[in-house]
Amino acid sequence: AQLMESGGGLVQAGGSLRLSCVTAGIPFRGISMAWYRQAPGKQRELIASITPSGRPDMYTDSVKGRFTISRDNDRNTVYLQMTSLKSEDSAVYFCNVDPRPISSWGRGTQVTVSS
Repeated sequence: AQLMESGGGLVQAGGSLRLSCVTAGIPFRGISMAWYRQAPGKQRELIASITPSGRPDMYTDSVKGRFTISRDNDRNTVYLQMTSLKSEDSAVYFCNVDPRPISSWGRGTQVTVSS
């Protein structure tokens, strides 16, 4: 299985980014997916998840109203649209299966928000 995140970068506070995660080797159409993030010195946290049919299932409180998770089952890809970014959103962002992540995590994509 492969998970390949992209779309991160350096952005000013208040800005936006769209992350993508292309997957391979997993039954993408039939499983829930999620975005996770890990800031320096902190544990990896689940921030958003989406059902196989494309219904957003959960957002952690800190991103509600600012982030939107979506997916394209034809492209085996899950997205995270991030708006109104804050410095505390700076982290490495990963996608994986929800609720039981597979062991082969991708490299993630770095998001840095400057204040």
